[in-house]
Amino acid sequence: MKIFLFSLLYLPSFVFAEDVLNSGDTAWMLVATAFVMLMTPAGLALFYGGLTRSKNVLNTIGMSLGAYAVGTLVWVLVGYSIAFGEGNLIGSGKVLLSGITSETLSGTIPELLFVAFQGTFAAIAVAIASGSMIERVKFSTFIVFASLWIAVVYAPITHWTWGGGETLNFGEMDFAGGTVVHLNAGIAGLVVALILGRRRDYGKVAIKPFSPVLVALGAALLWFGWFGFNAGSELAADGVAASAFLVTNVSAALGVIGWIIAEWFVYKKATLVGGASGAVAGLVAITPASGSAGVEGAIIIGLIGGILGFLAVAKLKNMFKVDDALDAFWIHGLVGIWGSIATAIFIAPYAVPQEYNMASQLLSQFKAISLTIAYSAVATAVVYFIASTLTGGGRVDDDSESRGLDETFHGEKALNL
Repeated sequence: MKIFLFSLLYLPSFVFAEDVLNSGDTAWMLVATAFVMLMTPAGLALFYGGLTRSKNVLNTIGMSLGAYAVGTLVWVLVGYSIAFGEGNLIGSGKVLLSGITSETLSGTIPELLFVAFQGTFAAIAVAIASGSMIERVKFSTFIVFASLWIAVVYAPITHWTWGGGETLNFGEMDFAGGTVVHLNAGIAGLVVALILGRRRDYGKVAIKPFSPVLVALGAALLWFGWFGFNAGSELAADGVAASAFLVTNVSAALGVIGWIIAEWFVYKKATLVGGASGAVAGLVAITPASGSAGVEGAIIIGLIGGILGFLAVAKLKNMFKVDDALDAFWIHGLVGIWGSIATAIFIAPYAVPQEYNMASQLLSQFKAISLTIAYSAVATAVVYFIASTLTGGGRVDDDSESRGLDETFHGEKALNL
């Protein structure tokens, strides 16, 4: 019980905040929400778009844009109610934001602002998963999948971790979404990639990124937006938010360094795509610990996150022969597991209560990781099969895959030269 109560200290602060509007907190959260919004249709879109091949750039970017659009709709219709409504297993009572007005508060900020902030998390989670399935899934199938996945997979896991769902809450420390967003999305992407199968030319031809420049630009926008993602999860303009802001920056920087060092040892090259991917790995790793880790912890978490991300992409991915096209599982899922474990280990001295038991907290982290993997895997498979059935099959035909989805599905090209 003591461990459970301690872990609640690191959930978003709406749990304990008094219902008195604070204009400073509200102003900060308006900005933080805008930061996180930028991550999906801009940051992730460019990062993924740069990583894919030239014939599928627009389709890949369109998945991020589409995910944000349908994600926002589903979130205000039913997602927020399932995630943050009343109930032990799943929430209810706030469909179409029923009962929420401009005067309703969530802690020290308007609840409508909290709805918007959390909605950006839901949208980017399913957009991250798209990176595993690009170049071979129908755009219509993905849009239906994204809509169902947010309601069936993302929202319940959010409820168990942050929304008051006591039945499946193990007292996990997850400040900003290590398991809720990144592990969840990584597992979802992996499951769909396995169901779809490999691209037809996978392992037969060199698959090179369309534009390392876009990859780097997208990573920079993600880095920027992540300040809202992590520091905003405090839901207040205070010292914890400032600490989360700082350790997020430090971990991302060390992720770059870790990836490049590992890359140099293996290939004697330090690539721009590698450095950008390392930044994302460092950001993923620090996300669950951003409200409790100090700078020393952030250095270790980010460095190992970058090295682990490189080894996963360069070695493990080839060993398992899974066509996770843009490495969503390896960078978000696997590194997300590392971040969740590290959260229980690297706690700033000023944040550790006297009776903290690391072993017990690690057990809580492993329970939450296991639940997320199991539920996300099974529920994602069900959701994908429903989406595939509704759209006449989820995988594109051979001709469309060969010609590229930009031309066959959108009638456009990334570059009209």
